[in-house]
Amino acid sequence: MQSEAAAAWLLDSMGTAVLVFDARLRLSYLNHAGEVLLAHSARHACGRSVHELVTNAEVLASQLVDTLGSEQVVAHRGCLLELPDAPDLRVNCNFTPVTDEHGEACVLVELRKIDYQLRIEQEEHLITQQQATHELVRGLAHEIKNPLGGLRGAAQLLEREIKDDALREYTQIIIGEADRLSALMDSMLGPNKLPNIQAVNIHEVLERVSELVKAEAGEQLQFHQDYDPSLPDIQADPDLLVQAVLNIVRNAAQALGNAGDITLRTRIQRNFNIGASRHRLVARIQIIDNGPGIDEALRKQVFYPMITGCSEGTGLGLSIAQALISRHQGLVECTSEPGETVFTILLPLEGKHES
Repeated sequence: MQSEAAAAWLLDSMGTAVLVFDARLRLSYLNHAGEVLLAHSARHACGRSVHELVTNAEVLASQLVDTLGSEQVVAHRGCLLELPDAPDLRVNCNFTPVTDEHGEACVLVELRKIDYQLRIEQEEHLITQQQATHELVRGLAHEIKNPLGGLRGAAQLLEREIKDDALREYTQIIIGEADRLSALMDSMLGPNKLPNIQAVNIHEVLERVSELVKAEAGEQLQFHQDYDPSLPDIQADPDLLVQAVLNIVRNAAQALGNAGDITLRTRIQRNFNIGASRHRLVARIQIIDNGPGIDEALRKQVFYPMITGCSEGTGLGLSIAQALISRHQGLVECTSEPGETVFTILLPLEGKHES
């Protein structure tokens, strides 16, 4: 019994949908990922025939019959599944002949959505992009701050030698601009303190951020909450998390011209990948605005520093947000179309954090 329970636990932990059909083409087993894929609980789906579960079941049923009479694993790519209670899916399928505990022939079917691999590749690209950008900025900041320090020091020495107050104004401009550029470099690097990791209620963070932005933007900006009350606390640095969310929400408010709707939504994801790393539980935090959307060319670069669609922006807010979430082993994603732009923060609810 212990081995059966362990096997069931392992199958439920998989990201691949696993289904087992008996010789009558009836579903006898469905793991958690399969429940999500078919939009049916195992209790509701098991015992049903493949024709009840899939509207266009002819190809699938034919392959099940062929596999029952063979000893070979067969792979099909790009299969279209029309589901009665969920959107159509295009999946890659593996069919494996097996026998159950009674020695009866069965077929184990593995289904993986094609967009799953695409999402992982896109997230891995975002993570690599963020790491490369951070290293580039670190090097750039070092190369700029060193001569800035020398420039500022020389201006201070020159100021001591100048007796004319009118000329001293020029040295003050040099010193002020050197300080401004140095502060800009520090902003690009983000906070340099060690994260103060503790249990954080993400809904308290979202409420605090919405209050701050409402105070800045005024009454024409409306916030809507769609929270999952079952979401547990996140192990994070509360200040860094507030800063990351604040940067994204401010960006949404600017896109709306401080007049529109922003929805804050939270959900929990089970057995979910962030890039190539799999996590048992992941918090999904979404900031959704009903603004004009982000141009596709800009959307591909939106997390790079100094990239902005706003004439008044510095182009650092989203880059810093991505860096702060990355320190918590998370990721920020963006999708956009006219009338709906969604920034999604993915944060693992367990795991290590970067110092």
